[in-house]
Amino acid sequence: MIVITRYSVPEAETEAFRNDADAAVAVLSRRPGFRWHRIGRAADDPTLWTVVTEWDGAGFYRRALSDFEVKVTAVPLLSRAIDEPSAFEILGTDDTP
Repeated sequence: MIVITRYSVPEAETEAFRNDADAAVAVLSRRPGFRWHRIGRAADDPTLWTVVTEWDGAGFYRRALSDFEVKVTAVPLLSRAIDEPSAFEILGTDDTP
């Protein structure tokens, strides 16, 4: 499964947001089932950011969120995400470069 969270970040808060996103991904990446992540910013709107993570399944992601270190470091960032669905089931892929 993939988790896609989007954020509206004023330009003055860009550096702080990036630090928070890096810290959140660092703690999430140590949890079982974590595969990879991407942090990105919209090319046409530098105030729109996304954090994308991939997990072995929804259960792994849900259990990761219950970890103390994740609650302290990542959940505050995730709670600032734009309120919209964020967890997606992968139905097809082509990982060929």
